[in-house]
Amino acid sequence: MTSPASTDSVPPQLSAGPRPAPGPAADEGLARRLRALACTAPLHDLDARKANLAGEYSVYGMAEVALAAIDLVTLNMDFDTGADHEQIVVRLVPRIAAQAPHRPATEHERVARWVVENLINVGSADRGFRAVYGTFAPDGTYVRRDYDFKLIEEVPGPGGTVYLRATDEAVNVLVGALDTDVTSAQIAAEVKLEVLINRGRLADAQLAAEQARYRTVQYSETLRRTLEATRRNVRAVDWLNAVPDMITEALDHVAERYRHENAILTNIRKARDEAEEPEHKRRAAELVDIVKDCIRRHTQLQSRLLEAGPLFRAEQDRQAFATHATTSGMDLYGHLVAPVLPLPVEQAVKVTDAFFAGGTGLRTPVSVRVADLVDILLTPPVEREHLGAEMPEPDLIATPDDSRFSEEQLAAATELLDLPADAPRRLSGLLAEARRTGGPDLAYLVALLAVHAASPPVGTAYRQGEETLLFAVDDGTELADPEFGGADLIVGTALLDAAGMAADRTEAA
Repeated sequence: MTSPASTDSVPPQLSAGPRPAPGPAADEGLARRLRALACTAPLHDLDARKANLAGEYSVYGMAEVALAAIDLVTLNMDFDTGADHEQIVVRLVPRIAAQAPHRPATEHERVARWVVENLINVGSADRGFRAVYGTFAPDGTYVRRDYDFKLIEEVPGPGGTVYLRATDEAVNVLVGALDTDVTSAQIAAEVKLEVLINRGRLADAQLAAEQARYRTVQYSETLRRTLEATRRNVRAVDWLNAVPDMITEALDHVAERYRHENAILTNIRKARDEAEEPEHKRRAAELVDIVKDCIRRHTQLQSRLLEAGPLFRAEQDRQAFATHATTSGMDLYGHLVAPVLPLPVEQAVKVTDAFFAGGTGLRTPVSVRVADLVDILLTPPVEREHLGAEMPEPDLIATPDDSRFSEEQLAAATELLDLPADAPRRLSGLLAEARRTGGPDLAYLVALLAVHAASPPVGTAYRQGEETLLFAVDDGTELADPEFGGADLIVGTALLDAAGMAADRTEAA
C-alpha cells in the first residue's frame, strides 16, 4: 500500500490533473511521420488486395514491384518529358518473372500493368490518394486533416502522347524521407557518399549515390513546375523575389555539386582500378555510372536554369499583349441541346441551322483605335540586358592522366609491329622480343595490338587511303608464353590496293 507520505512527494504538476495536449509545434514531428506512413500505404495495399485478382497471385511481392516501378519512372523521366508507360511495363516484366518463373508471360505482364495502374490510381476521379491524420490546434483541440498526394501521375506530351512522372511523394518513398529540403538533403547525401568511398564501403556508397540522384530529380521537378506555372499565368509566380532567389541558389548548388561530383568520380575510378576483388570492381563500376548520370542531370538542370530568365520575359510579353475574351462562354447543352431535343424535326432544324450559320460565319477583324495606336507608339521601350546576367567563370579541374602506356611505349610497339609484307611473324616471338627491349608493359601492349589486329578494320583503312594494314590470323597453334594464353597468332602486314582507292576517290569527287 502507498503511505500518505508518498502521496505528498508527488510533484505538483502531476497531481494537478492531466496536462493539456501539445501544440502544433511539438506535434509537427508526429504529423510528418504520419504523412510518411500515408505515402507507403498504397504500396502495402497492393499486397493486401492481390487476393482479389482472378487467379493465384500470392507468390508475387506487389510492394517490391511497386518500388521498382517508381524507381524506373524516376530514372527514365527527363526535364521536359516523362517515362513511357509501355516501356515501364516491359522493364518490370523480367523482375516479376524472376519471382515466379514457372508462370506464363501473359500473367507477368498483367501483374506489371496492374501495379502501374494502381500507382496511378486509375479508378479514382482525381487519380490521387487521400489519408486522414490528426494534429492539435493552437488551443489544444484535436483536429483531423486530409493529406492528398499522388505517387505516379500522367502528364500530356507532344503529339497527343501521355507520359508518366514520379511525384515528390514517390521520390520520398524511395529515399525514406518526407518534406526534406532538397538542397540540404543533396549536400548531405553527397558528403555521405564521399565518406563511404574513402572508407571503401562501396555497397553503402552505391545506396547513397542513388539517393543523391533521386534528390537531383526532385530539384529538377521543382524548377519544371515553376516554369509550367509561368507559362500558364506569369502573375501566379513571384518573379520579383522568390524565383530569382531560387535560380541563384540553384545555380550555386549546381556549380558546387558539379565540382564535388567530379572529385567523387575521380576517387571512385581510383578505387575501381585499385580494387582486387571482383565484387568491389563491379560496385565501383556501377558507382561510376550513377555519378556520371548525376553530372548529366546537373548539366541539364543548369541549362534550364539559364533559360528561365528569357522564358519569363517572353511569357510576360506574350501574356501582356494577348487579347482577352470579352464575351462569356455558351452552355451548349443548356442553351441549345436541352431546348431543341423535345422539338419536332422541322422546328429543331431551324434552330440548328441558325446556330451553325452564326457559329461558323465570317469573323470581322477588330479595327485599330487611334488612341491605342498613339499610346503604343509614344511609350518608350523598356531597357533590358539582352545578354542576361553575367556568367561566372568556371572552376576547371585538370583531369589526371591515368593511361597505362606512355607515348614512347606506343612508338616502340608500333615499330616492332612494322613488319615487311612478305615476312610475317609469330606472336610468341614478338612477345619475347618486346620483353627483351621494353619489359612486361611493352609485351602487354604488343599483345593488345595483335589481338586487335585479328579483326582489322579493312573498310575504314581503305576509305582513309592507308597503304598497309596490320592483321593477325589464328592457324590453330597454341601460344606458349609464361604470361599470356590462347592462340599463337600469325602477325603480318597486308598491302592495300592504293590504285583502287585513288580511283574510288576520283569517282566520288
